[in-house]
Amino acid sequence: METGIVLPTTASFTRKGLYEYLLVAHPDAAVNNKINQEKQNFYDQYGEKIAIKTKPHITIANFLAREPMEETLIRWIGRICSSRQSFSVSLNNYSGFPPHTVYLRVQNPKPFQHLASELRVIDNYVRSNACPPAHLIKTPHLTIARQLSETVYLKALMDYSQKTFHETFLVDELVLLRRGQQYETCKTVNVFRLQPQQNNLFN
Repeated sequence: METGIVLPTTASFTRKGLYEYLLVAHPDAAVNNKINQEKQNFYDQYGEKIAIKTKPHITIANFLAREPMEETLIRWIGRICSSRQSFSVSLNNYSGFPPHTVYLRVQNPKPFQHLASELRVIDNYVRSNACPPAHLIKTPHLTIARQLSETVYLKALMDYSQKTFHETFLVDELVLLRRGQQYETCKTVNVFRLQPQQNNLFN
């Protein structure tokens, strides 16, 4: 699962007893299937296996912490999520992070940015426990393929500038994931439900 952040090497954070945590939002089943098809199409066209190895998700926070800190992390994140309403996310066409990542654009980034702002308490907590600073999302996006060579990236971005994609889904929960090594499969630590969406309110 991609993180959008340059972390210490696997050996270094494992040796220090640190785990990598990701707080993510997943699309619903229907949108997930459509994105997986887009990722398959990318692999078929460019032969980049990373596109089909990663599951569709939007990362909101990414940080390193020690396992004994988990209970406090879950408590803080739970408090934040319990006060936030569910919100709709629109994915609208493609863009890229030069020179290595092609992604789907999040048309309405504010709900994610508001969450990231409230999650600064997590950054303060991990820093106070001698862990690296947390990465809180500034540009919400959903990655199609990353770690591309510049040649593939430039060709793909030109091709994808001619394509369209538009889907909307509801985010009604966030998922906290954990892994002990950089390329290890993430395990679910906790699922945080958001409050039901209310009519006529901007989230």
